[in-house]
Amino acid sequence: MDSLILSRIQFGANISFHILFPSITIALGWLLLVFRLREAVTGDSKWQRAYQFWVKVFALSFGLGVVSGITMSFQFGTNWPGFMETVGNVAGPLLGYEVLTAFFLEAGFLGIMLYGSNRVPGWLHVLATVLVAVGTTLSAFWIIALNSWMQTPTGYEIIGGVAHATSWREVIFNPSMPYRLAHMLLASAMTVLFLVAGLSAYRRLQGDRSREVVATLKGALVAAAVLIPVQIYVGDAHGLNTLQYQPQKIAAMEGNWETGPAKPLLLFAIPDQEQRRNLFEIGIPHGASLILRHEWDGVVPGLNDYVTAEGEILHPPVAPVFFAFRVMVGMGMLMLLVSWTGAWLLWRRGVEGLPVWFLRVTTAMSLSGWVAVLAGWYTTEIGRQPWLVSGLLMTRDAVSPVATPMVASTLIGYLTLYVVLLIAYVMTLLHLARRAAHGQRLPRDPRDVTPSPLQPAE
Repeated sequence: MDSLILSRIQFGANISFHILFPSITIALGWLLLVFRLREAVTGDSKWQRAYQFWVKVFALSFGLGVVSGITMSFQFGTNWPGFMETVGNVAGPLLGYEVLTAFFLEAGFLGIMLYGSNRVPGWLHVLATVLVAVGTTLSAFWIIALNSWMQTPTGYEIIGGVAHATSWREVIFNPSMPYRLAHMLLASAMTVLFLVAGLSAYRRLQGDRSREVVATLKGALVAAAVLIPVQIYVGDAHGLNTLQYQPQKIAAMEGNWETGPAKPLLLFAIPDQEQRRNLFEIGIPHGASLILRHEWDGVVPGLNDYVTAEGEILHPPVAPVFFAFRVMVGMGMLMLLVSWTGAWLLWRRGVEGLPVWFLRVTTAMSLSGWVAVLAGWYTTEIGRQPWLVSGLLMTRDAVSPVATPMVASTLIGYLTLYVVLLIAYVMTLLHLARRAAHGQRLPRDPRDVTPSPLQPAE
């Protein structure tokens, strides 16, 4: 592999590792605010304990997100100098706004949020939680604005081969930005809700019968059951926007080679880019036309429209986009099934009636949001290829001339470090859950436990 492919893999590995943690902190900040407000309003100690447990997860995720984000930023210069040389006048300010309005806000009040519950007035601690939550969302806003502009660039002009902003409103609120932002915020919510439900279920399996775990398990399952249909609706709207501005990406997602009407929705296929056809297909007749055009015989774009007369391919690699999209959708459907099953069991039996098998399934789904987020991110980012900025800058024109062995060695180093950190992160989460479960087995306040159906309360 040459330095271009290795640099793409390296940046993909960095951003894959990085996005795992903002996908938690964005929504977890707001969930912590809910816990803090419930404690302030009701005075119930279970919300204070829920806050104290999950703020540790927030701090751990925030720290890993910061350090991986710094590494990713350096790669703009080391691996992709052509990016900043060409579009730095647009990308630089957006990244700067993210630091000034979001990161400093988070970092400035995180200390109060973590350590100030017994050291500052209650209103100040609530305010610190609010500002950290706002900071995480602002960070997502600016990063999604830049990424969306790379997908659907507007509000700029080219002078001397360099992009200059002509309208910051059009740059920031480009055609795909609202859809991507809503989709990402909901994806973060799903990631956090399943993490909360999964670790709460794990604590139940460890013998923790505290009211805190009952509240977080029940609340996370019900909220996920409500929000996943909303995410499906937003995802459909996002897909229609992509069809309008990036039809070649939709063609790759659908594995459709020839533009035409009455196209099936492929549940599975084996795309062959060399032969420019699918070797095997299982599909629903007219399904793609109905979903994308809302018409029985709607016309769906084909990949062969994006090959020049000279044979240059101007569409993304088909197989990675095709399969990544199906992993995202498949995981979303599984999350919907688990959350709706949980909501039904809660309605019929309550938390105490949740069977052990369901608690184990929920525990196994703890990191399901990560799978969906990564698959969606790969669909978006690989689906933009061969462009780094759609219609403006091709990926091959931005890569650094760094020697291939150097890129390969740093890639191996990054991958090794990220595997170690991921294992350490997951083990730390399990350790925190086990320690919390052990500490709640003998609560001081009798209200802090719920009676077991197998052992009546004294």
